[in-house]
Amino acid sequence: MSFDLYEKARKLGQKAYKNSLSQGKYPYLPVLDNIIDRDSVAGDVSLGLVDIPLDRIVGTSTTGRTKAFASNFMPLMDFNTEFCFKWSLLSDAHLSEGIRDAIKVYEYLNYYYVVEGNKRVSVLKYFEADSIPAFVTRKVPKLTDDPEIRAYYEYMDFYKKTGVNFICFSQEGSYKKLIDLVSNAPEHGGTLQEEESVSEVSSSGGEGADGTGMAIRAESSKIWNEDTLLELKAAYRRFDKAFKNKASHLENVSTGDAFLAFVEVSGFDAVVEMSVEDIQTGITSMWQEFLVINDRYEVEVSLDPPETKKNVISQLISKKPSADRPLNVAFLYSGDPLQSDWLYQHELGRNHIKEVFGDSINTIKVIISLTGDETVDVMEELIEKEGVEVIFTTTASMISASLKCAIKHPEVKILNCSLNTSHRYIRTYEARLYEAKFLSGMIAGSLTKTDRIGYLADYPIFGMIANINAFALGARMVNPNAKVVLKWSTLKDGEDIEDIYKDFYADGIDFVSDQDMIIPKKASRRFGLYQVSDQGIVNMTMATYNWGIMYERIISIIMNGNWGNADAESESRPINYWWGLSAGVVDLILSEKVPAGTKRLVNIIKNLVMEEKVHVFEGEIHSQDGAIRCSEGEETKIDDIITMDWLVDNIEGDIPLKDELQENAQSIVEMKGVIKESEN
Repeated sequence: MSFDLYEKARKLGQKAYKNSLSQGKYPYLPVLDNIIDRDSVAGDVSLGLVDIPLDRIVGTSTTGRTKAFASNFMPLMDFNTEFCFKWSLLSDAHLSEGIRDAIKVYEYLNYYYVVEGNKRVSVLKYFEADSIPAFVTRKVPKLTDDPEIRAYYEYMDFYKKTGVNFICFSQEGSYKKLIDLVSNAPEHGGTLQEEESVSEVSSSGGEGADGTGMAIRAESSKIWNEDTLLELKAAYRRFDKAFKNKASHLENVSTGDAFLAFVEVSGFDAVVEMSVEDIQTGITSMWQEFLVINDRYEVEVSLDPPETKKNVISQLISKKPSADRPLNVAFLYSGDPLQSDWLYQHELGRNHIKEVFGDSINTIKVIISLTGDETVDVMEELIEKEGVEVIFTTTASMISASLKCAIKHPEVKILNCSLNTSHRYIRTYEARLYEAKFLSGMIAGSLTKTDRIGYLADYPIFGMIANINAFALGARMVNPNAKVVLKWSTLKDGEDIEDIYKDFYADGIDFVSDQDMIIPKKASRRFGLYQVSDQGIVNMTMATYNWGIMYERIISIIMNGNWGNADAESESRPINYWWGLSAGVVDLILSEKVPAGTKRLVNIIKNLVMEEKVHVFEGEIHSQDGAIRCSEGEETKIDDIITMDWLVDNIEGDIPLKDELQENAQSIVEMKGVIKESEN
């Protein structure tokens, strides 16, 4: 009989017991009865017989046997006890034929608490097994705004769709992101088209697994096939082994969080094919990403260009670009700039820096319409064959390719035009167009005769909602009766663009805020803010990007040797340039049709915004549901402006959900959208 193994396990238990005491922690197993109360539980759900990961089994259901085990589930009872005898028998059984009898557990917040089978868990943990069969009853907590509870509700939906219980994340949104990454993988991913069955929850207070109450069985169809599940589990185990060998000192990075970041960069198809050694190499190459997660760094938003002081030491090490050795800068476009108002404005920015820096800079324009991996290949070819040192990717859809390339080439400075991306290897840049939209809204509100103003938007991504809300606030600032009618041009089942315009006119709308600039190859008067009437269209204002100014400032930062220290408090922090009117990267162009008095008022407010004496999102602001989003005397935080997912109460319309959008729009919203899934 394996008494010697029991003694070894007991020593591990005693060590854990002493360590817990020295750290002021409870030295025994946590008890579920002491953690939750009936009022915090919405009900019980029986998950049936499930293979559960041993590392998620953390305690017992009741106090009965808790002191027989240390906090690591290793035994503490003396050698000459019945407990020791039974533990040793189980150990022999495991070595000869394996432990097959299922245990009973409660699951709460993705941790398991044993009802029956503590010694079986202890033995298998000693032998470092991966999992154990268990009859699982889930204790469902009541939904609150607590981030842990919200993340757990997301986990329950994830488990219902996938059956996966071995991956855990600490941040809300992570489970949805993993589903997207795996489901969209062309080789090893994909989804099954099956109907989900309805699961039920018993009434609050049901006991379930211990026989004193009843739990309803939850059943659902899974979205991934068996091969995908097996490949995901195998890849996760290899990653777990590689990551624990490398990152034991990263206290705030769970294996799940790190795995998600790794899959996001490498792609699920690639990770499935990787060995432990390949994963270790990949972890080393993207180490800064894990440091960002560990330090819980949020994006550092740079609201104004930093001072462009010359870094003499940096310039001595690396000579400043000149005509003999120009700085090679590439601009990547997702289409022809002459066919897109967005890309055309970036192309004007590229031409601007050519004029400003002359022979000391060499710019390359690349038009691509490729997949993410092919875009990476294009970027790598620019680096290796053209000697490109700076790359601007001008649409949010290129952010994944930008990140992959940046990790492979840390010597190259890569920037993506988007908002709210927490990656250290790349920087992102955008312009606070909402400041100009606020001024444009003032003009529309002051000139409308019907008090109804149209607003046509395309993608519900970060920054867009701020633009819409700012316009509506500007209109109401000068006209308390002004209503803004919001429509989207990218809806799957929506009207075509001409029908939208007809609806605007039929609805009594006399001013419309449309695309921000003309498209060179598609001449139209429908841009900026314009008046509509029987006589046609009269253009009034145009909120415009001056990307050339932003590119000029960023290139100056690089040329003066300040790239590493000009912005973030720490070089490990992700940086997002988000400059506005005061930096000259956005502006509002007024036509002669705007009355002189209105022009004067708008210019006064514009100067106050630039001097930070007036803030667009300050004072009492209500959303459509009546909630107070900003109180009187307060100013909305910049992070909340970026991630707005609500509309001001004088707006008619809503923010579309992902599955309501056209396919090409869905892919953009997947990466940078404020709402990603259908509400349930």
